[in-house]
Amino acid sequence: MKLVVMHIDSLVLKGFRHEDRHGIADGLQQELSRMFADPQATQQLTASGDVPRLQIGNISIDQNSKPQRVGSQVAEGIGKGMKI
Repeated sequence: MKLVVMHIDSLVLKGFRHEDRHGIADGLQQELSRMFADPQATQQLTASGDVPRLQIGNISIDQNSKPQRVGSQVAEGIGKGMKI
């Protein structure tokens, strides 16, 4: 079994309330964990090697999304950026 270690140095979220940051982080962590639990995703990540910086650009988020859903959508954007 491979171990995936991801370190997010900074995540810039413009236009969100300060108090939503923990919910967004929780949603991000849960969705990334779910995505990286897939052996095929781990295999693709291993083939990619170290990715020192990943810019995923803009992500469309519904105005009424709850913080955890926002985090999940950010994770989905990271997955697309890493081609998982």
